Amino acid sequence: MMQTEATPAADPAPRNLAWDVIRVASGNFIEMYDFMVFGYFAAAIGSAYFPGSSDIGTLLKALATFGVGFLMRPLGAIVLGAYTDKHGRRAGLLLTLALMSVGIATMAFTPGYVAIGLAAPIIVLVGRLLQGFSAGAELGNVSVYLAEIAPANRKGFYVSWQSASQQIAVVVAALVGVVLGMTLTVAQLSDWGWRVPLAIGCLIVPLLFLMRRHLRESDSFAQRKTRPETAEIMGYLWRDRGRVLTGMAMVLITTVSFYMITAYTPTFGKLLHLPERANLLITAGVGLSNLIWLPLMGALSDRIGRTPILLGCTILAILTAYPAMAWLASAPSVLRLLLVELWLSAIYASYNSAMVVHLTEIVPEEAGASGFSLAYSLATAIGGFTPFIVTWLIATTHNSAMPGAWLTLIAAISLGAALFSRRYTASRAIVFSNH
Repeated sequence: MMQTEATPAADPAPRNLAWDVIRVASGNFIEMYDFMVFGYFAAAIGSAYFPGSSDIGTLLKALATFGVGFLMRPLGAIVLGAYTDKHGRRAGLLLTLALMSVGIATMAFTPGYVAIGLAAPIIVLVGRLLQGFSAGAELGNVSVYLAEIAPANRKGFYVSWQSASQQIAVVVAALVGVVLGMTLTVAQLSDWGWRVPLAIGCLIVPLLFLMRRHLRESDSFAQRKTRPETAEIMGYLWRDRGRVLTGMAMVLITTVSFYMITAYTPTFGKLLHLPERANLLITAGVGLSNLIWLPLMGALSDRIGRTPILLGCTILAILTAYPAMAWLASAPSVLRLLLVELWLSAIYASYNSAMVVHLTEIVPEEAGASGFSLAYSLATAIGGFTPFIVTWLIATTHNSAMPGAWLTLIAAISLGAALFSRRYTASRAIVFSNH
């Protein structure tokens, strides 16, 4: 049965929206920072935990471990999302941060295969699964919280900062990698240097706990007179499974393009035989590009609506992703890689700025955090394997432009979902008008 709770007294103090955005997005930063470090140093991590007979085999094992964490996200979305919908946004955000910190520490401090044998990759795998479990609800909790505190006519701008905080993580992780590359030898970096950015992440976690500990509950949630039990939330998700699956298909292009142009860029550049330091600097540039586009296009979506941006960006991806990658593969260079990545960054960030807030508008209202998290996590369970998938495609076909083919396929799926999603926003508008 749905539980009735007393409505908390209104807090007379005015809400500082800017500070609330920083507080809630801070944990999102550390979650993405850890994923980026893993992606950037995949080859070194593979050597430490997954020794093999060939470099490509070791790399594929590491990238598979990177991806397997995403398989836990749907479960985390359901379990932790239901916890958030029942106990509050603040409680959910603190719980996901706690679980996330354990995952980061596991990767930072687990000895290598040479030291403890098979236990090493098993511990690392468990850590990635735990982090994937926590991340399954983190994005949903942050996005729903931002949507609930944002002014009605500025939701696109405010919710865009969920993704913007991830771009700061992309930049910071890449710059840490550049500094390490300049100060350590290749042998030192491969042996222990890749642990340094993870240790830095562990040092940041206590500050993030302090920031989130004082986060105010969203007024929208605090004013609810009833809180659904877990069984009821599951019922809402099943009843509105069409909304969740449509949302999943919409998110696909976001997850595939994001991991392709950020976490995978250093590995892709290495496969193209480009300088490692340049690849990391390009990745930092991509993060900055994303950071600029996200709030700008989020604000634009508040003015012209979500649909024109969603349709325009998916069509651009379908038309240009493979030709751009083919142009890069025909004569690989740092400049060409930079131009292609910046173009895909503009498409990704513009689409994502409209998609994230649009997703909060179509998922089941009674299970907002759970519905958003489940849709996003199901998509990420596919998109998170992008580094593995495109590396395997390149190795199998000997065609370095295959990342473009993969993105084109996914963009077509998301285009269809964006068109189909309009029926849900229309039906919700009718419901609102009848109240």
